[in-house]
Amino acid sequence: MSKLAPQANEVMDLGEWERHWDANEIGFHLSNVNKMLEAHIDKVIAGRKGVCFFFPLCGKAVDMKWLADMGHSVVGVEISEKAIKQFFEENNMTYSEEAVPGIPGAKVYKGSERNIALYQCDMFDFTSAIGGQFGAIWDRGSLVAINPKDREKYAALIISLMAKDCRYLVDTLLYNPELYTGPPFFVPDEQLHSLYGNCCDIKFLQSVDALTDEFRSFGLDSLTEKIFLITPKSS
Repeated sequence: MSKLAPQANEVMDLGEWERHWDANEIGFHLSNVNKMLEAHIDKVIAGRKGVCFFFPLCGKAVDMKWLADMGHSVVGVEISEKAIKQFFEENNMTYSEEAVPGIPGAKVYKGSERNIALYQCDMFDFTSAIGGQFGAIWDRGSLVAINPKDREKYAALIISLMAKDCRYLVDTLLYNPELYTGPPFFVPDEQLHSLYGNCCDIKFLQSVDALTDEFRSFGLDSLTEKIFLITPKSS
């Protein structure tokens, strides 16, 4: 049996994610800038100015304002309207709402004070034709949150959104999937390489012990959080 087998058929639908936000069951949200992002931001920016960052499944991550305050632009995708509105309200930012041509029912919320645009839609409806390509991607809680069976589709989407100079910082979790069904889901290193290794270089940056009381309550006895930097191979 492969390492992935215990979670291969685990599924969270979009409605469930919206219900988590509506019920304020958002233990995955961090109220401070992510320490891993802070530690490696120089490797992501790589001396560039005004980098356009993509945040898949952005929630109301305070990292977005932190980057925008530095002069970078941010595009996020999130299914929960509540999360998007809370992001702007909690950061005392005004915003406009408009429909998204090309995605029926989708809206984009644009900050008035900072260059931040958050799309409320299914992430798999978002394309480079709608949002362009990005010089950086911060994937904290997205790859580990999507349904394991959708990972190849997800990786193809991320690759399609990467500009030639893109620097994609991705956060993964390692634990025993026999003990907890997820989400967040277990992503072994070898799968990261199978998803991205053909067209990208993958560099391991850091791992930390991430076991908290909450994860212990799920039945886990160990949890490792890892950060990788993924960049398109130069053709």
